[in-house]
Amino acid sequence: MVIEGFKMQETDDLKKQLSLSKIIVAIDGYSGCGKSTTAKLVATQLGYTYIDTGAMYRAVTLYFLRNCIDLIDEKAIQEALASLSIMFQFNPEKGCNETYLNGVNVEDEIRKLEVANAVPEVSAIPQVRKAMVTQQQKLGQDRGVVMDGRDIGTHVFPQAELKIFMTADPVIRAERRQTELLAKGEQVDLREIAMNLEKRDHMDTTRPESPLHPAPDARFLDTSRMTIEGQVEWVVQQSYQIMVSLSQRAILTPIEV
Repeated sequence: MVIEGFKMQETDDLKKQLSLSKIIVAIDGYSGCGKSTTAKLVATQLGYTYIDTGAMYRAVTLYFLRNCIDLIDEKAIQEALASLSIMFQFNPEKGCNETYLNGVNVEDEIRKLEVANAVPEVSAIPQVRKAMVTQQQKLGQDRGVVMDGRDIGTHVFPQAELKIFMTADPVIRAERRQTELLAKGEQVDLREIAMNLEKRDHMDTTRPESPLHPAPDARFLDTSRMTIEGQVEWVVQQSYQIMVSLSQRAILTPIEV
């Protein structure tokens, strides 16, 4: 373990001390910056639970598309939200959580471009955001979670001990998303992906309901020239710094008798 430039021996006492100082790691930022991949690996290294909030909004979007929900019909939206269930289930073969919509694995479906194109409009609906935020807050109420999204540090968990805001060059973001889609057998023109990201950025940053913007105390991370390993190491180090600080504060706080 390296903290602020020096190494600390991971003794059993230290591990126990840090485990008692569980924190919430909130990672916000634009699409294609590596938020989800980084968050998953950070959670694994910290022994925390990873909550993919983007997958939750994508699952809602998939349900709305399949059931032709009118996005301006408040009653239809409320009924749809009441009739869907989103959960995460660990896949031991892939070593990660997968998204289930009403008991069916939809992990591949929610990553397709059709869903990506529709997510901005669906996620901007106040009823949808309110329902998802309520679920997310319940999932993270005991701390020890890493959560990525667009309003985690500003709206879902403004009290999070560590808030990261990730950015990256737009061209690099588009190339990353194209590589991701190609790995899944989808061939999409780079220009189409870039346009989708530009549209998503605009809608995310201008929507009236909890728009995307960095929290005042967020720590910025530009991932344009960073590897995933570098991103993960940086966030883990930030996490350990805060955990050590909290554990030391707890030790030094006098006990009233």
